[in-house]
Amino acid sequence: MKLSFVKFITALLIIVNSFCSLSVWADGRMEFIKVSLNDNWKFSRDPQGKGFNDHTSLKWEDVSFPHSWNTQDVMDDDPGYYRGTGWYKRKVKIDPGLKNKQLFLYFDGANQQSEIFVNGKSAGSHIGGYTRFCIPISNFLNFNNPEDNEVVIKVDNRHNDDIPPLSADFTFFGGVYRNLYLIVKDEVHFDLTDYASNGVYVNTPLVSEKSASVVVRSKLSNSVRQLNRVLVETSVIDSLGNKVAVVRSSVKLTPDVKSEISQEIKGINNPHLWSPDAPYLYKVISRIYDAKSKRLLDEVINPLGFRWFKFDPNEGFFLNGKRCKLIGTSRHQDYEDMGNALPAALHIRDVELLKEMGGNFLRIAHYPQDPVILEMCDKLGILTSVEIPVVNAITESEEFYTNCREMQKEMIRQNYNHPSVILWTYMNEVLLKPKFANDVKRQDEYYKNITALVQNLEDLTRKEDPSRYTFISNHGAYDLYKRVGLTSIPMVIGWNLYQGWYGDKIEGFGQFLDKFHKENPGKSLMVTEFGADADPRLRTFNPLRFDKTVEYASFYHEVYLKEIEKRDFVAGAAVWNLADFNSEQREETMPHMNNKGLLTWNRKPKDIYYFYQANLLRKPFVRIASRSWNLRSGIADSDNHDFCIQKLKVYTNQKEVTLIVNGKNLGTKIAKDRICLWDVPFINGLNTLEAVVKEGGLLYKDYTEIDFKLLPYNLNSSLVPFKEMNILLGSQRYFIDDLKHVVWIPDQPYRAGGWGYTGGMPFKLNNGNKDGYGSDGNIRGTFDDPLFQTQRVGINEYRLDVPDGLYHISMYFSELNDGREKAPLLYNLNNSVAKRADSARVFSVSVNDKQLLKALNIREEAGANAGLIKSMEVFVEGGKGISIKFSPIEGNPVLNALQIRKEF
Repeated sequence: MKLSFVKFITALLIIVNSFCSLSVWADGRMEFIKVSLNDNWKFSRDPQGKGFNDHTSLKWEDVSFPHSWNTQDVMDDDPGYYRGTGWYKRKVKIDPGLKNKQLFLYFDGANQQSEIFVNGKSAGSHIGGYTRFCIPISNFLNFNNPEDNEVVIKVDNRHNDDIPPLSADFTFFGGVYRNLYLIVKDEVHFDLTDYASNGVYVNTPLVSEKSASVVVRSKLSNSVRQLNRVLVETSVIDSLGNKVAVVRSSVKLTPDVKSEISQEIKGINNPHLWSPDAPYLYKVISRIYDAKSKRLLDEVINPLGFRWFKFDPNEGFFLNGKRCKLIGTSRHQDYEDMGNALPAALHIRDVELLKEMGGNFLRIAHYPQDPVILEMCDKLGILTSVEIPVVNAITESEEFYTNCREMQKEMIRQNYNHPSVILWTYMNEVLLKPKFANDVKRQDEYYKNITALVQNLEDLTRKEDPSRYTFISNHGAYDLYKRVGLTSIPMVIGWNLYQGWYGDKIEGFGQFLDKFHKENPGKSLMVTEFGADADPRLRTFNPLRFDKTVEYASFYHEVYLKEIEKRDFVAGAAVWNLADFNSEQREETMPHMNNKGLLTWNRKPKDIYYFYQANLLRKPFVRIASRSWNLRSGIADSDNHDFCIQKLKVYTNQKEVTLIVNGKNLGTKIAKDRICLWDVPFINGLNTLEAVVKEGGLLYKDYTEIDFKLLPYNLNSSLVPFKEMNILLGSQRYFIDDLKHVVWIPDQPYRAGGWGYTGGMPFKLNNGNKDGYGSDGNIRGTFDDPLFQTQRVGINEYRLDVPDGLYHISMYFSELNDGREKAPLLYNLNNSVAKRADSARVFSVSVNDKQLLKALNIREEAGANAGLIKSMEVFVEGGKGISIKFSPIEGNPVLNALQIRKEF
């Protein structure tokens, strides 16, 4: 059927009242419509499973796509989040003039089982939360009453043993969390139902600096009930719009039969090569014309990048004949307050941030992501691997195996044409938590089934796309993966290594790499995960494993990158992770978050991000590393000084850096491993800092300001008057509360004239394979968990030799021993169970010999792992200062944090 241009516009306007993207050709004929269906939806949860037709029990709210129903419950104190059914519904107006067209609903993603109903009938379904799917709907539409077409979507994100992922260290957000489109096609079109690809597959079998060839496979769908002859035209267009080459093929289409043709374009001379430094993109435009009328029936446009690459087991990765060390990050797709329902702009910004860091590689983990991610990687020159979500374990069922194969096909076919993709991945840490630990024979059978699935997916992937490499990522249990056979099947092996964090000493990282290479000289290697949690609110000058400070994470990355860079056989590495991401099951200092990101959840850079810029960027770079630690506190160096000396780090890719603080030149330092360190005398109030490098006769500067709250060396000092003090007991960390503009400082033993504790020991938790820095439990009722996660146990007295006056005191308590056995979460790298002591703890507290808290029982009053704050006023006179004494009645007294503020 042929529509006039006016009718085309009319049809478009009444299809949907929302933003649309469409294609109109100069001859005024409608070829296809692609219009977003993101607005005007009604949504309801269905926790009781009553079904959509029970309207009286469902509460509906207005939503738009992208949408997730887990944006809030993943961050509350209640364990778990809603995993169940959600319903969406809306009316769609369809013009009767589209009756002879082919209409589809095209989903960029919905997690994880979906069924689509049109006018009360099931039009189709999909399994898997991270790949795209396309549902034909023409046969279900009411063209006689265009305003009476209703689309209903059922989505379910509950656990299903037959659908990967089964478990993982990330949150399985539910909802239609990516874009939804209505697509209108001619009766003859490129096949959208071939695993939701666009029906066109572009390959470059021969590429060199002098010439290149292109092979294009096109899958055609014909719903016309008669023989149909069409012309398929494929053109290669350069970035300026010039036609480089064209090929045409005449094709006879059988009624209601899908066809496939292959076209080859040879002799593209002196092609512009695609690379991270110069990501030159051509376009491949594929068109179908009616052979008789010459009417354009369909058009598909794909990116084209000419490049060739190889992995060498000894020399690493090569792109276009040159060695190219792959350094970048992995990425999860969620964002603060949005879950995984992100607009395109935030996906785009993530790839830009990786490029601005100097990265040239993105591991898209642990699942295919929004289409715009690979679009931007193509444009910016970021090489990628893409993987399906087979994580931690498998289910030994044919349904599970089938779903894995279907996801792999969807992933490959939907993303086949992106020049940025060099690796297809199908498993991550699949032996992390082996089943049947108490039955060796049954476990061996389980391992054999894993190996069989790996081989099956390997064979499938090589058949689907022989031009790229296959890849899996393993955790550090090398001997186990080798025994099961998973180190020999894929073409490239990735290792997720956390020596110096979850297990082993940090020196073991380089030793692991050398061992694997020595024992597997013919196998290419990448480091696919490494990282350490860095809560951006926690800082220290004495970094320790598991203290969650930015400083320990910085030290960790400085060691790892050095080891990676000096080994040519390591083809590349991906930091875990680009940004902090939600993992609802985690507790930690920032509950429900994995803080290993180089950026925070809302994409603010941490110090480590600047470290990678200093190492990866080629243009002159200098950055004050701890610029985000712009609110500090510390004790004056002596009673005669009105400043506090603290370390300051600067990252640079230049030979030397000069530092100017408060207008004073603190000298020039020679950079070692891209790092310069200074002892900076911070004064009370605002401090200005400027780091300067010179290159090619030009000056490059980085400027920041740090607000410093100076504390007196002696609390009666006239040079630095006492105002307030915030102390973390049992801790060497600083906790920065930007909202309240407060800095909590580490504890110290009592010093005459100053302050500190007498007696007791820092709390240490027996928590499996961790070192036991404080508690890793979620503290209920607060977002400031670090205030309650460390404490001094068995404390006798806390003394502060403050001047006379009226003081407000707040004592922070929490019962960190709850008596429960806590099995390690999935991301821990052993199977140990942490036994937590069950404390009976009752004690009294007196201030200046006046009992203010009698028989305090934290558990009875607040419960375990909950914050309890006791505040009071104390009048100090006669130079007595403040003495807080703890009298045990049963068990050991504790104190977690202490806040003292002078009122007058």
